[in-house]
Amino acid sequence: MYKYILILSTNWLFSVSSINAQDIRVFDTFDKMEKEIFLNNDTTYVINFWATWCKPCVKELPYFESLHRSARKEKMKVILISLDFRNQAESKLKPFIRDNHYSAEVILLLDNKYNSWIDKVDKSWSGSIPSTLLIKGGKRLFAETEFENEQELRDFVYSFINSH
Repeated sequence: MYKYILILSTNWLFSVSSINAQDIRVFDTFDKMEKEIFLNNDTTYVINFWATWCKPCVKELPYFESLHRSARKEKMKVILISLDFRNQAESKLKPFIRDNHYSAEVILLLDNKYNSWIDKVDKSWSGSIPSTLLIKGGKRLFAETEFENEQELRDFVYSFINSH
């Protein structure tokens, strides 16, 4: 009997953790994150800075998810860098990602020393979101804008890819 309860408890524990587990990496500093995701190789990185409290950001996220899903066989990686607040990661960010079935990589950046790292993304960035950075090899392209539709995002990304 006890073995049966232990097995049921173990199964319940793993099923709960897999339901609640969200693949969101957390970085306390921009510099640590930069070393891991701003890579200089032949992959195109589509990096979107956003937050759940930003309505234009939330509006365009489905475009990034669609790009991510359609580009799985390409050398492209979509990364969604959330600037949400630490105290809302569990209550707001993770449920938002789960409920919307986003599968693109999500990173929570908790470095609130914005003035120390915004220029590292792009010198023209005022700090407003949504903003998107494309990286491929040593080339970069930055857009401090909301994409109005999926085609506008795709045009932005593929014109960058095709120009390199």
